[in-house]
Amino acid sequence: MDVTETLIDLRALLVEREDFEGSMVSRLREGLAQAPAQIKNLREISEVLEKRLAVSAGPAQKKIHLKIGVAQFYLGHMDKAVEHLKQSEGPLAAFFLGRAYNARQEFDEALKAFDKAEKSGYAAQQVQLQRAGVVRQQGNATEARAILAKVKDMATHNAEFHYQEGGLAEAEGDVVRATKSYERSVDLDPAHTGALFRLGFLNDLAGNDHEAIGYYERCLKHPPVNKGTLYNLGVLYEDSGIYDKATDCYKRLTKADPHDERARLFRKDAEASLSQFYSPEDEKVSMQWKQVMEVPITDFELSVRSRNCLKRMNIRTLGDLTRISEPQLLASKNFGETSLEEIKVIMTQKGLRIGQSLDQGQQHEFKLRPQSNLSPEEQAMMGKPVSELNLSVRARKCMNRLQITTIGELCQRTSDELMEAKNFGVTSLTEVKEKLTGLGLKLRGD
Repeated sequence: MDVTETLIDLRALLVEREDFEGSMVSRLREGLAQAPAQIKNLREISEVLEKRLAVSAGPAQKKIHLKIGVAQFYLGHMDKAVEHLKQSEGPLAAFFLGRAYNARQEFDEALKAFDKAEKSGYAAQQVQLQRAGVVRQQGNATEARAILAKVKDMATHNAEFHYQEGGLAEAEGDVVRATKSYERSVDLDPAHTGALFRLGFLNDLAGNDHEAIGYYERCLKHPPVNKGTLYNLGVLYEDSGIYDKATDCYKRLTKADPHDERARLFRKDAEASLSQFYSPEDEKVSMQWKQVMEVPITDFELSVRSRNCLKRMNIRTLGDLTRISEPQLLASKNFGETSLEEIKVIMTQKGLRIGQSLDQGQQHEFKLRPQSNLSPEEQAMMGKPVSELNLSVRARKCMNRLQITTIGELCQRTSDELMEAKNFGVTSLTEVKEKLTGLGLKLRGD
């Protein structure tokens, strides 16, 4: 904000005026975007209104309920917003009640509120756009498309129209079209939090961390800020080693909801990372080590006997050889001292030795293969991509970091191996175990 810009007086807007009308909403949004201090001002104003509500009655009381409800909506407290807006009346109250219900994913109640808003005189096209979003989230893309077709004239100037178009495109699997719609929405309204969040999320999924952080940070400037923004941004900050900012995100979550156990554990992990030393050189060495460990045995010229013995023992990479002992190799049929010496030469060339990981406690990460003694149904399940577990952003990023691509590869990891991964804490481990349990599966060693 320009230091010469005067802050909008939110107290004058909400306290000193008796009425609060739709035309004042944009002024409130503008004021909240000016500076973080305005959020604190709005909290204090809400407290003042609560005290005034206690000594009011009749029509005046309903007007105060409206002001508090709108204030709580922009503070992100949807439960309180619903509580007050239900006790107010008029098109503006009904419209914001619908939005608050929608944020709580109470879609049937949201539709009822939007119907009431339209019947009582709220701008019909604006209501239709909100209704399109609700029915889309209910899984009725056809109806959502029909609603948008009725208000297509809004495409020239309305950010919400393009946001809803983007949501529909995303639901239909067209990410490119969705992105373009969200970008158009932000062009028309740089403060459209919904479009900013979806752009952040899509960039996050694509691995464009820098762009994702930029969009999420812009979301923070335009309340209401949803929990997903803080969670996702916190994880991205951690991945970038910005642990102080990650901690701030989780602090905001725990302050908003002291009973959010997941946020509390994320905060604990981030705070612990603040005091840990991280060496990029160490990670580089670890990555190089992993690449060597994944070199397939077929890359080397081996005798037919050695090759067949290793294949029979399901040994495919150099890493596999570091996880088996010499006695185990020699115990295999037709695997003798000659084959053992042949393997030793190859391992020495790569700076490795047989059984090395066993001696080191398997400290380096590696990718395991699905078991072969499974039924066709079990093999099909194990071959499914790990993305089908619908893990949280943090857990998903850890899967990527560990190069775990299938459910089978995940099932052959132990809890300890997962916990060794950067930013993978107790919360992520619990989430993974719950997802696997739902499929009748578990981690190795559980």
